[in-house]
Amino acid sequence: MRIAAIGECMIELTDRGPNYMGRGYGGDTLNTAVYMARLGEARGIQVDYATAIGDDPYSDEMMDGWRAEGIGTDLVWRQEGRVPGLYMIRTDKAGERTFHYWRSAAPAKEMFDGGAGRVLMDRLTKYDWLYFTGITLGVLTIEGRLRLFETLRQARDNGARIVFDSNYRPRLWEDPEEARAAFEVALSWADIALPSFEDEQALYGDQEPEDTAARMLMAGVEEVVVKNAGGSVLVATEGGASVIENTPHPAPVDTTAAGDSFNAAYLIARMRDEAPEQAAQAGAGLAYQVIGVRGAIMPRDMDA
Repeated sequence: MRIAAIGECMIELTDRGPNYMGRGYGGDTLNTAVYMARLGEARGIQVDYATAIGDDPYSDEMMDGWRAEGIGTDLVWRQEGRVPGLYMIRTDKAGERTFHYWRSAAPAKEMFDGGAGRVLMDRLTKYDWLYFTGITLGVLTIEGRLRLFETLRQARDNGARIVFDSNYRPRLWEDPEEARAAFEVALSWADIALPSFEDEQALYGDQEPEDTAARMLMAGVEEVVVKNAGGSVLVATEGGASVIENTPHPAPVDTTAAGDSFNAAYLIARMRDEAPEQAAQAGAGLAYQVIGVRGAIMPRDMDA
């Protein structure tokens, strides 16, 4: 069983007080890939990461870190003379975070462009599962976005399962209409959607998680799981819907990667043929752990 996560990894700077920054790396799809690799390691599930990075020391460090996590790197395009994007995190006393980005010249924008992009397309169509997000769509060039959609079509024709988390970030789009148009195409190829309600509310004006689920089911998605900012999770299919209640964390430290880790545990459970409701409980359990520590990636010895 092989799954490829498609997206962008950036250098991460964490504001830890006056004159002090912690450095790491991260990105929504990369966070999910790390947790999937950890959970899938003993279950025969291979996780690969598809992206483009530079040939600088920080890109070398990223590659070393991914390999140490058991993530395959054959889908990574190294671009000569380039460097990855960068972002900074500030976290308030309640554990909520804000992000500031420097990514306009990041190589990941071009991962599907040119001849190297054609090679990536062909390789991705051989996977059992493909996972991508609205951030993936937002960072790509227009050509790259169209090529990703073509890749999804071919992969699905080959029997792959397609998973999409809308993960709407307004700054990545010229306007909401552009984002909605891209998301509608993505949903037309998706088997599973893992949206966050606050994103759907911002982009579509949904009043309740049920609105989000109904719209995505009408778009042809078979399985919709609506995360609701640490609250209950709505799992919906054509056969009906159920609500999975979450246990509120008594003292969240950092909510970074809460949704990303939920997605990872959910997908690994579904790859093991667990029911969607069980998978949602697994996702909520891992997210609960993640928000109790600082940073997107927990130390390995803390994993469930």
